[in-house]
Amino acid sequence: MVSTPRNAQLKYRRILLKLSGEAFRDRAGGESLSPEIFHDMAAQLKRVRRLGVEIAIVIGGGNIFRGFKGERYGIDRTTGDHIGMLATVINSLALQAALESEGLEVRTMTAIAMPAVAEPFIRRRAVRHLEKGRIVIVGAGTGNPFFSTDSAAALRASEIEADALLKATKVDGIYTADPKLDPQARRYDEITYEEALRKQLKVMDATAFALCQENDIPIVVFDFFRKDEIIRVVRGERVGTLVRR
Repeated sequence: MVSTPRNAQLKYRRILLKLSGEAFRDRAGGESLSPEIFHDMAAQLKRVRRLGVEIAIVIGGGNIFRGFKGERYGIDRTTGDHIGMLATVINSLALQAALESEGLEVRTMTAIAMPAVAEPFIRRRAVRHLEKGRIVIVGAGTGNPFFSTDSAAALRASEIEADALLKATKVDGIYTADPKLDPQARRYDEITYEEALRKQLKVMDATAFALCQENDIPIVVFDFFRKDEIIRVVRGERVGTLVRR
């Protein structure tokens, strides 16, 4: 087990990290599951774990399948969403293997029962794993169609009483517009839940914002691929965009 000394510099001691499935795709647009990206993520998370941070992770499945896109193939939305949930389990197991190769203890839990490959998600068991220093990966979203993995991340963050929900993206925060399309787009250093909902900012869906607001869980949106950015986040440095009351 990785040593986990108590670190007085930490602002967030228990986090829920939301990773997009697209983050696992080869940057050149090739493989849906890039070994290099998994290795890089695992190395970063090992450094965070060594600080004493308890880590839970929710992963999307967009690199493999998105439920709402199934209709173009004649797949109804409910079935499509279930396919998407299974895609998140594939990503979860791949990330688990990468983390274990770094010597970390990991448990994958799923909202849809599949005991041959993962534990069922039980809140008390998940919290106990975190307390023992294990990283917990939660796959299969909420287990229900029509809910995004952002909503699943907000739900699990609430259940485990996370200090913060960290939304890892490929950009360095929330902008007034898409910075790739609008050179005048301005990044928010901080924004309230109400503003995010009112302005219909698309970085997370409304259900996720509302659930974090109700349970007073701050959201930090940051660039996961910027070296050691996540360490700066857990230490409370001004990184990315903070969403709070």
